[in-house]
Amino acid sequence: MRTSIPRRTRALTALLAAAALAFGLTGCNGYDATSPAAARKAVSATGAAAFAPGPDGPVDCRKAKCVALTFDAGPSVRTPQILAILARYHVHATFFTLGKNHVMKHPQMVRDMVAQGHEVETLTWSHQILTKISKAEVRKEITEGRDAVEKVTGVRPTLLRPPQGRTSGTVTRIARQLGMAEVVWSANGADYRTTDSRLIADRILKQTRPDGIILLHDLVDPTNRGYNGTVAAVAPVITTLQGRGYPFVTV
Repeated sequence: MRTSIPRRTRALTALLAAAALAFGLTGCNGYDATSPAAARKAVSATGAAAFAPGPDGPVDCRKAKCVALTFDAGPSVRTPQILAILARYHVHATFFTLGKNHVMKHPQMVRDMVAQGHEVETLTWSHQILTKISKAEVRKEITEGRDAVEKVTGVRPTLLRPPQGRTSGTVTRIARQLGMAEVVWSANGADYRTTDSRLIADRILKQTRPDGIILLHDLVDPTNRGYNGTVAAVAPVITTLQGRGYPFVTV
C-alpha cells in the first residue's frame, strides 16, 4: 500500500519486465506469470531498497510475506463495490485499467482509485493480444492506454500488464522503450470462467505464496458466465490471507 512517499517501489518494478520472461509460474491459459521475488532478489544484490509501502509504513518484503492484489480490465460499475471492500480492510491494490470504454468512460472512478491510495496502471487501450499485432499497433495500444490514465489522473503509469499475460521479446522491448515494466501474476482466481465466489476465493488461497501477485477482474460480464462472482470473493481472500500473516502491498 502507499505511504506519503509516492512510488517507493519503483526500484523493483524496473526489473519486472526481465523477470516476467526469465522466471515463470503458470498463469491462466498456460502463459507464464511471474512473482516479483526474482526481481527483488536482483534488487537486493545491488544494494537498492526492497521495500513496499504498507498501511503503517514501508514493509520489507525480503522478510515479510508480501502479496499484491491486482484487478484487470476495469474500471466498471462494479469497481466502487471493490473499492469499498478494500477501504473496509485497509488494503490498497493495483488496478490495470483499459483505456477505451473504461478509463475514458469512468474517469471519476479512476480518480477515486488514486485518491484512495491505489496504484493505477495500464492493461492497454483496448485489450488486443499484443503478440498477434504489429509492432506499431503494440506501441499504439500501450501508449494510448497509458496516456488515458495520465489524462485522467495526471500520473503516468509505468507498469504494463499484457492482456492475457501474453508477451514476447518484441513486446518487452517496446515496453522498455516506453519506460514501462511488464507485470503478470502468480495466483489466478480464473473469475472469467465462473460466477462461483467460493471457487474463485479457493483458487486464490491455494495458489498464493509469499511475494505473489493475485489476479482478479473488476469487470462486468453481461452474459453472466464470468466476473460476476468476483466482488463476493474479495473479502474472504483478504481476511484469510491477513490471518495467515500476509501484508497486502501494491505492485
